[in-house]
Amino acid sequence: METITLTVPPQAEGMRPDKYLPQELSLSRSAVQTLFAQGLITVNGRQLTKSRPLCTGETVCVTLPDPTPIEAAAEPIPLDIVYEDADLLVVNKPKGMVVHPAAGNETGTLVNALLWHCGDSLSGINGVQRPGIVHRIDKDTSGLLIVAKTDIAHRGLAEQIRVHSFTREYEAVACGHLKENTGTVYAPIGRHPVNR
Repeated sequence: METITLTVPPQAEGMRPDKYLPQELSLSRSAVQTLFAQGLITVNGRQLTKSRPLCTGETVCVTLPDPTPIEAAAEPIPLDIVYEDADLLVVNKPKGMVVHPAAGNETGTLVNALLWHCGDSLSGINGVQRPGIVHRIDKDTSGLLIVAKTDIAHRGLAEQIRVHSFTREYEAVACGHLKENTGTVYAPIGRHPVNR
């Protein structure tokens, strides 16, 4: 287990811990919610609830449990690796491949392929079903994904995504008769239009 100790800065005064901690620790919100549920977050030595406002100068301790064994199975699925070093890799995910195992897609995923390729060298931050996965793209979308091989790389990449220090670009192919841009994109019933 690893324990991270934080002193609440003035700019976090009055914030909810479940809003402050994900950005401060570069963990997903669901990961932080799990830590709260397990009682692994304390303030000044007492268990902290996720909605109690923080006060400047308080000491928050977060205990990160050891990663649990990977439940997804390694599979010898070929990967189109664009870049790789000791900390991360960039993989070109093909259309039709699911990123991580879930109900109905327990095998044949990018995670299954990564486990075969990397073995135990994947970040454990996002849990046993999503080792190394920092961000994802949909099954029917192809494109480059950055995968963390260490927890330090994972936290760094998550922080870069959070502060938008790098950009992601998407291309789409459309066919048919397109109308001239009116400045408003209409969403399905029940959703508000998005102005561009």
